[in-house]
Amino acid sequence: MDLSLKFDSQGYIPVVVQDDRTNEVLMVAFMNEEALELTRTTGYTHFFSRSRQKIWKKGEQSGNVQEVRGLYVNCEENSLLVRVVQHGGAACHDGYRSCYYRQIQPDNSYKIVAERVFDPAQVYHQQAPDVASPQIRQKLEAAMRQLYGVYIYLRDHDMSEESNTSRLLQERSHSYLLSRLGDELDELAEVQSGEHVHSGRQPDTILEGSQVGYWLFLLAAGSDIPFQSFAPHEALLEGYHGRYSETKVIELREECLRSISEEEPNAIARGLHIGFSLIGWACAAAGVEPLAPAEYDLEQMRRKGLVP
Repeated sequence: MDLSLKFDSQGYIPVVVQDDRTNEVLMVAFMNEEALELTRTTGYTHFFSRSRQKIWKKGEQSGNVQEVRGLYVNCEENSLLVRVVQHGGAACHDGYRSCYYRQIQPDNSYKIVAERVFDPAQVYHQQAPDVASPQIRQKLEAAMRQLYGVYIYLRDHDMSEESNTSRLLQERSHSYLLSRLGDELDELAEVQSGEHVHSGRQPDTILEGSQVGYWLFLLAAGSDIPFQSFAPHEALLEGYHGRYSETKVIELREECLRSISEEEPNAIARGLHIGFSLIGWACAAAGVEPLAPAEYDLEQMRRKGLVP
C-alpha cells in the first residue's frame, strides 16, 4: 500500500521530532520523499534543506544522530511526527537538548530556560588564523578593490551576451538581487551549523562566502555605492574578530537585508557593510582566512579573462 501523504507544492512536508522517552519536542524540520525514504530505510532521521536544496542527515557532523523509534502522520496527512532516541544528548546545534530552549517573555525578549549540553565552539568551530598583520590587511583591501572594479566594469560595459553578471547589472533588479543575497546568507550560516555540507566546513565556507560577496557586490555596483562607503575589507575584519553569537548573526542578517531594501544610498552602504562582516564571522568560525573567499572569486575571474 502506497503512502498518501500530502507534500506541499514544492514537495516538502513538515516534521516534528520528539524524544521517545521524555516526549520532549526536540526540533522541527522538513522532508521530501527521498529524505523520508532514507529515514525509513536507514533508521536515522534525514531532512531536506530548502535553502540549499539538499538532503542532510541529522548529526552527520556533530555525531548527535537521531535513531527512529516511530513515524506518525497527522489527521490531514500533511505533517509527520518522528519519535527518536537522541544520541549525543542534544538536538540543537546551539548545544541544547531541544531547539526550543528559549521562552518568550511579556516584553518580547527571550529567556534561556535550559542548560547547554555541549559547547558548539568545540564541536563546530576551529581556531581562526591570525590576520592582524598590516600586510594581510593591505592584501585584503587590494583584493576587494580589484573584485569591485570588475563588477563596475561589467556594469558600465554591456557584455550581457557573454556574461550573466553583466546582464544582471544591466537589469538592475534590486529586489531579485536582494532575494538571492538572503538565500546565500542562510546557506553561509547553515555551513557553520552543520546543516549545509558539500565538501567540508572550510571549503564550503569559502564557496558560500564568495557567493554572499557576489550578490553584495552586485547590489553595490547596481546602486552606485562607492567602495569606501561600505568598506568591505574593514567589514570582513570586523566580523572576523566579532565572535558573534547565533542570535547576533540572525539580527545582523535581518538588519543587512532591511537596510539594503530601503534603496537609499546610506542605508544600502550600511547593509552591505554588515553583509561583508557576516562573511568575516563565518571565516573565523570555520578557521578560514578572511581573504580566502575573495581569492576564490579572483581565480574564477582569471579563468574567464576578466582579471590578469
